[in-house]
Amino acid sequence: MTRVISSLIAVPLVMILAWQGGLFLIALCALAMFLAMLEFRRMLSRLDLNVPFFLMAAGVILLLGSVYFYGDTGLAGALVSVIFIFLCWFMFFYPGCSLQEVSTGLLSTLYIGLIVYVYLLRTLPNGWIWIALMLFGTWVNDTMAFLIGKNFGKRPLFPALSPGKTIEGSVGGMLGSMIVVFVFKYIYPFLPLLHLVLLGLFLGIVAQVGDLVESGIKRQAGVKDAGTFFPGHGGMLDRVDSILFTSPLVYYYVQKLIVG
Repeated sequence: MTRVISSLIAVPLVMILAWQGGLFLIALCALAMFLAMLEFRRMLSRLDLNVPFFLMAAGVILLLGSVYFYGDTGLAGALVSVIFIFLCWFMFFYPGCSLQEVSTGLLSTLYIGLIVYVYLLRTLPNGWIWIALMLFGTWVNDTMAFLIGKNFGKRPLFPALSPGKTIEGSVGGMLGSMIVVFVFKYIYPFLPLLHLVLLGLFLGIVAQVGDLVESGIKRQAGVKDAGTFFPGHGGMLDRVDSILFTSPLVYYYVQKLIVG
C-alpha cells in the first residue's frame, strides 16, 4: 500500500512537470540529481571513498546548464569541464585524495548526470510524446518484470548482481515495454510502427541493464536500497536507475532515426 500511495503521488507530479517542460522540468531533473548524488556519496563513504559533495554538485550544475542553454551541443564542453574539475581537485589536494576517489567521483557524477537526457527528450519535435513513452515504457517494464518474476520466475538472470531477478521476469519486462509502444501507436497513429517496435525492444532491454548496474553498485556498498526518499520504493537512485539508461537511448534513437 505504501508503494501504491507513493506512486499515485509521484507519477502525476512527474508527468505534469514533464508536460510543462522548460524550467519546470529542469528543476525536477536538478532535484532528482542532487538527491541521487547524496545517496551515491553515502554509498561511496561505506567504501571509504571520500568524494566532496561540492565537486559532484559543480559537475551536475555544468551538465544541467549546458543542456538548458545549448541543448546536446553543449554536452561536450560540459563533459570536458567536469573532467577538468576533478583532475584539478586531484592535483591541488594530492596526496590527500586518491586516484580511486577521483575516478569514482567523476564516474558517479557522469552516471547521475545522464538524467539531463530527460530534459533533452522534451526538446525534440513531439517531445512530450517521446518523454512520456520513455517514462511509461520504463515504469511498465519494471512493474511487469517484478510481477512476472515474482509469480513465475524460476531461472536466475544475473544472480551475482541481483539474485531475485529471473529470466522469466526479464521477458515479462520486455513484454511490458512492447505493450506501451503499441498503446502509443494507437493513441498517436502517425508514429512509425517499425521504429516503435524496435524502440520498445531496445528500451525493454536497456531498462533492465540500468537496474542491474545499480544493483551491482548497491551490492558493492552493502546496502539494500540507495535511500529512503520514496516510502516503499527506496531512494531516488532506485527510482531513476533505469531512466539513466533509457532516456539517452530514446533521445538518440528518435533524434537520429525518426526525427532525422
